[in-house]
Amino acid sequence: MDLPHRANNDPGRRRPLRLAAIGLSSAAAISLLVGMNAVQATDQDRAATPQTAAPQSGAWAGYADLIEQVMPSVVGITATRGTPETPAQGREWDFRGPEGFEGPGAEEFRRFMERFFGDEMERGERQPFGQPMPPRGFDYGPPTAVGSGFIVDESGLIVTNNHVVGGAETVTVQMQDGDELEAKVIGSDPDTDLALVKVETDKPLQALTFADSDQVRVGDPVVAIGSPFGLGGTVTAGIVSADHRAIGAGRYDDFLQIDAPINRGNSGGPAFNLEGEVIGVNTAISSPTGGNVGIGFAIPANLAQSIIDDLKDDGRVERGWLGVHIQGIDEDLAQSFGLDEPRGALISQVMPDSPAASAEFQKGDVILEFDGTKIEQLRDLTRAVAETDPGSDAKAVVWRDGGEVTLDVAIGQMPTDDQMAMNEPRGETDQDAPQLGLALAPLTPDARESLDLSGDIQGVLVANVAPGSPAAEKGLQQGDVIVEAGRQQVSDPAGVVKAVSEAAERGDDSILLLVKRAGQDRFVAVPIERA
Repeated sequence: MDLPHRANNDPGRRRPLRLAAIGLSSAAAISLLVGMNAVQATDQDRAATPQTAAPQSGAWAGYADLIEQVMPSVVGITATRGTPETPAQGREWDFRGPEGFEGPGAEEFRRFMERFFGDEMERGERQPFGQPMPPRGFDYGPPTAVGSGFIVDESGLIVTNNHVVGGAETVTVQMQDGDELEAKVIGSDPDTDLALVKVETDKPLQALTFADSDQVRVGDPVVAIGSPFGLGGTVTAGIVSADHRAIGAGRYDDFLQIDAPINRGNSGGPAFNLEGEVIGVNTAISSPTGGNVGIGFAIPANLAQSIIDDLKDDGRVERGWLGVHIQGIDEDLAQSFGLDEPRGALISQVMPDSPAASAEFQKGDVILEFDGTKIEQLRDLTRAVAETDPGSDAKAVVWRDGGEVTLDVAIGQMPTDDQMAMNEPRGETDQDAPQLGLALAPLTPDARESLDLSGDIQGVLVANVAPGSPAAEKGLQQGDVIVEAGRQQVSDPAGVVKAVSEAAERGDDSILLLVKRAGQDRFVAVPIERA
């Protein structure tokens, strides 16, 4: 599958996650040139799409009544982030990238792009559909962004995406009756890509309601409304094609996947059920070119509503914080810790002065349950902790030394520093023994200096990893420091060899290592290869 993309409506930018929203005014012309399809369905089209039809009195009645009901609440949004003379503030980003658009019409498309963006393309600032996703805090790019939104309160509150209005100097809302209103950003949440803006008007406004997205099933019909390529009031339809999708957008990934065509400019717009309730907020597409290929992603209504309620209060989202680094559990780790199956979240590090430290969580604990929520995957814990009110008490069930232990913890406030967030899983470290495929060395003063390690850190340096060895397959690298082997601290290569040998003599299939890399600790269960 092509990498999911978030994109602004700038055809000169490609990112791993193409935010289906923001754009230059010329993108409408681009869409015609490359055949991107985001037009409203005609009556004839509707008659030809029985897969989403529901017979009424023997005939397919279409979506007209539904659209008439909800359309007044859907708006277009234009955000201005400065001018070329006064660019938006943010991290610099290299706009040069791979060749991008290829295939039939590629040369014509390239000439079109050079005509409109020739100078920028020649400087390497833009290249059609050729960029990776910028890191958090990136320069938001083109001065003008175009997206969508929808009214959620008659006072003028409007939901959209953070990537549409984030960093904007001015925000303008285009109502369905043609009025253009200046909007104020009430608050935004980059972690979920949601934002709340407000307009003032004497005209009555019609608010939409959220559905219970937990009740949405794969195969349910869905209708999307938005402003693809700046073409306001565009309606598309399809089905929910998957749920609980993780697309690499952040630690709160949990998207509805829909095949109702959405394109750049749809971001922030609503996805409806046939009762006219919002089941999700359209935010991203998976596409090699930026156009719709039938895979779009929407933030589920339940998550969106909780974030919007927080933003209403004071313009920011308060999340609970536990203060641990965690990693996933694979088959080898599960066996090493005596678990019946891979489940839970393994603590590889407890942060000093954190709620977890105060509650006596330990490195090597496996969190199986948090405040009544079973932890099957890392995101289960991440979301459960984040949704817990700071200052409240919670119970956690952890697996420790072959049995379950219940811990009481007072949840803290999530720090604003992104580096304090819980880690994603990835196998990482291991040790030196002939059975593992490692070459070990003492942690000398020179090694400490080169690795920027303090003098109080004890361990063994991984000097080399044999290609194709169990250690290599588990992701161990030269420069890793093995802190523990078989749950015992080690300070020299002999200690690692001894631990591996003892594990092999016991008949263990793997050895549990605690490895430090770039200041982070991680457990890795490395299979023991016997001669």
